[in-house]
Amino acid sequence: MDGTLVGLVAFAALILLLGLRVPIAFALAGVATIGTFVMFAFRTGAFSPDRAFRPTASLVFSNSFDLIHSYDLSMIPLFVALGHIAYRAEITTKIYHAARVWLSAIPGGVAMASVMGCAGFSAITGSSIACASTMGRICAPEMLSMGYDKRLATASVAAGGTLGSLIPPSVLFIIYGIFTETSISSLFLAGILPGLISLLGFLLVIWLWVLRDPGAAPAGVDTLPLGQRLKAALEAWPAVLLFVIIVGGIYGGIFTATEAAAVCVAVTLLIGFAQRRLTWRAVIESLRETVVQTTSIFIIAAGAKIFVAFIALTGVAGDIVGAVQAADLSIPLLMLAIAAIYLLLGMFLDPIGIMVLTLPLLVPLVEGYGLDLIWFGVVVIKLLEIGLITPPVGLNVFVIASVVGKEVPIDRIFSGITRFLAVDVIVLALLMAFPILSLLIPNAM
Repeated sequence: MDGTLVGLVAFAALILLLGLRVPIAFALAGVATIGTFVMFAFRTGAFSPDRAFRPTASLVFSNSFDLIHSYDLSMIPLFVALGHIAYRAEITTKIYHAARVWLSAIPGGVAMASVMGCAGFSAITGSSIACASTMGRICAPEMLSMGYDKRLATASVAAGGTLGSLIPPSVLFIIYGIFTETSISSLFLAGILPGLISLLGFLLVIWLWVLRDPGAAPAGVDTLPLGQRLKAALEAWPAVLLFVIIVGGIYGGIFTATEAAAVCVAVTLLIGFAQRRLTWRAVIESLRETVVQTTSIFIIAAGAKIFVAFIALTGVAGDIVGAVQAADLSIPLLMLAIAAIYLLLGMFLDPIGIMVLTLPLLVPLVEGYGLDLIWFGVVVIKLLEIGLITPPVGLNVFVIASVVGKEVPIDRIFSGITRFLAVDVIVLALLMAFPILSLLIPNAM
């Protein structure tokens, strides 16, 4: 049986199952297992199911086993645990409080502080949805009570939460690195400059919003005494220390990304207990949440690994690469097509689902064009960031909507998010046009 035909039918079946809301892990593993069985059963021409059971089982179990025993995958539970423990130790929120104190005199300063708090939270947790959920509970109600425009109060946190995908450490970068066999440490470093550019873009949006519509935010309060501002800044030192350990350790060649995660978990525990903000009960609860979250990620990753092996068996990726190369598409046109695919899928699927669905086909295509996979990874993560706030299924927007309840209808949040989306598109265009923005820091290692 023609492998390309089987592969294309499998993709159609997978999209149908996802449209029916079948969990992506089961959809990936189920379609891949059935497709692999069909490929082996028709290997000799006639249908021979007895010859397909053993090779199918071997492919399914060996790929799952190899993935779960991957050394790189061990950093996911470490970084997830780091985020939960740091939140309970009140480390992740100190950057927000410090920014709020320093920016309180600026109109829209609390919204800016919220975005900066999201950036600080992202620099520790690596999860956009966790960032939006946590910072949304802290920042959005406060801004609403202060009289902020409802669109600005909610959209700024929803957009700021997306920074968790790009600013290291990032769970999406880890998964991308595992499936593309690229350096996760280099991916982390590649995300720093684009993440900072995105952060500055969001701050610019808030400043222009309040400048054009002063009623969108209350007037700034009197500047607090320098002593209070310095005290608030100094209280944020644990978050800064953790970021320095992760980025400085990797950049300086002291740690691998996995070792940096383990060291940061140990440091966070020491700081939390030393400052008496952490209890053993809180640690156990953090570990319980870590197990739930990482198990979900691991199951999806295992299903994706089986699906990748199935796609390689069909040869459909090679056929698509050959067809695209025969069409002689220019690199800009190719990247526009890839961006359109990701933006379309981002309206309906979660980031991990989009990535594991598209990478088996797009990575061979990108390699065929001789493009840098580190740079491409940053572009992919930026596209996934945009998908988190793109209607009709922007996950971060729904997270914020669940936090504020009926006080702010979801259509109001989406109407506010359009200004941040415009900045995201500009940043995406810059990343595509100037790969050095992503590769500058990794190349300097």
